Amino acid sequence: MTTGRILNIPNILTIARIVLIPVFLLVAYWPPAIGVEGHTGSFSRHVLLTSIFVLAAITDWFDGYLARALNQTSAFGRFLDPVADKLMVAAALVVLVQWKPTIIMAFAGIVIISREITVSALREWMAELGARTSVAVSTVGKYKTAFQMIAISVFLLNWQPLDTFAYILLYTAVILTLWSMFIYLKAAWPYLKQP
Repeated sequence: MTTGRILNIPNILTIARIVLIPVFLLVAYWPPAIGVEGHTGSFSRHVLLTSIFVLAAITDWFDGYLARALNQTSAFGRFLDPVADKLMVAAALVVLVQWKPTIIMAFAGIVIISREITVSALREWMAELGARTSVAVSTVGKYKTAFQMIAISVFLLNWQPLDTFAYILLYTAVILTLWSMFIYLKAAWPYLKQP
């Protein structure tokens, strides 16, 4: 049995993750703003930005675990949890694209954000057909999320010696992003090709 309470511990953690987004942006840009290339600003600012993002990622895992452990799952939580994840990732990617305005970073950001929009729309459509379980979260999707979160965290540190490592992580996430989207589309294809 699940509880319908909106203000339970898991949902409070999810809401806190959304509240962290404007805090993240304030730290990134106010004052003094970090330059477009991302190489100005103190190291402590970058550590703080990374800490905020990592904290959000941890609450993502923790709220789901607590919802199951405390038997506090809710319709509100099932709706808001994936939304909160996508908002924080999108915000971080937009900041990183501004810091590093290259086609390599922009392409990665567009692929990751586009995939999230596509899969969200697909799940909503499949839910209307009563077939949402056909596009449940895949193992590849979980790996994609892990690589994406680690890559963004490393980039936020803005430490030059780690840049190559961060790009490797990011493009591993991009490959997994495309792969997982293909898995979702393949699962939905029997429904998509119906007249």
